[in-house]
Amino acid sequence: MLMIKISYYLLLFCITAHFTFAQIDSEIFLEGATVMSIAQDGDILWVATYGQGIYKYSTKDGKWENFSTKSGNLDNDLFYAIEVNKDYVWAGSAGGLFILTKKSNKWSKRKFAQGGQFGNWIRSLKYDPEKDILWIGRFRNITRLDVRKRRYSDIDMMQGKDQKSNNIKSIEIDGDSLIWFGTESGVHRYEKKKLYKSEAAWKYITNKKRGFNEEGKTVSVSSFIFEGNRIWFGTDEFTSSSDPGYNVGGIYVYDRRLDWKKISQINGLADNGIYALGRTGNYIWAGVYSFNRDENIEQGKGLFLINRKTLRVTEVDLDQLNIRSSTFLTFHFDGENMWVGSNSGLLKIRVKNPLARLSAATFSENG
Repeated sequence: MLMIKISYYLLLFCITAHFTFAQIDSEIFLEGATVMSIAQDGDILWVATYGQGIYKYSTKDGKWENFSTKSGNLDNDLFYAIEVNKDYVWAGSAGGLFILTKKSNKWSKRKFAQGGQFGNWIRSLKYDPEKDILWIGRFRNITRLDVRKRRYSDIDMMQGKDQKSNNIKSIEIDGDSLIWFGTESGVHRYEKKKLYKSEAAWKYITNKKRGFNEEGKTVSVSSFIFEGNRIWFGTDEFTSSSDPGYNVGGIYVYDRRLDWKKISQINGLADNGIYALGRTGNYIWAGVYSFNRDENIEQGKGLFLINRKTLRVTEVDLDQLNIRSSTFLTFHFDGENMWVGSNSGLLKIRVKNPLARLSAATFSENG
């Protein structure tokens, strides 16, 4: 019986070890577009790009619609974030919040008075359907939109004299009770059951007092993934010859108590900058970049998968995916497909098949 089991698993390993990308159902859309953010409402996918405006895609009939200056139905083409509910689409730009009212199919724009010169630069959006609240992450301040009442409330989250603690980069909802806001020097955690104006509703976590392994001069949080009792934080890399330890980057895995683990170049990533994180089953997806100190620019370094049980890192073979990019900026999983936004298009990868493989990693629909 033991020999039969060993033979079975050996056969299964041999079969799955030879799966190639030719057997992966993948497709590329919007070639040449820089895809910054993806949101979904039913069978409609909304895609924000930096340069080509907003795209609406029907997954049911495969039809695309573009909103842009070229199409003549939107007076902006440069967007960083997008969110949606049954009545509205919200898109964040450097010049304010663009709002599509679905019923009329018309766009309007909201600008913010507070926050100074960069107060209208919106880098993240997250809609909370339970509370009917849109959270708006601006370069200065968090804004809370009560959608039903159409009431905007600005929240200055600066900690002491640290301006970067109020520079919002990312927002994610954690279960039914918490919302996390990534900044350029740490994360704010908000308890939804408490009044947002109450100091008791908020907690700020930095790379001090054991946070983020106390690494770097500061920590800039670009992305979150929540799974079980752990939180995955994607962080930015930003260093210079004069300050090589400013933002050291990497992925931090926090057990919500005291333990922090780190995944970085040492563990198999190409470098330590993290654009975005996504998840399918037992795998965390990571878009990785490096920061070039000499040229003062970011350089995409590929797509990586991390087994969330073993923390093993696997690099995806991009040549076999036929995508001409190494810069991956956003992820959206629709339950069957992983949509990956890059600087050269939108990649759709079907990952529902439990035997489908990317490089040496096996996807499982149920983890």
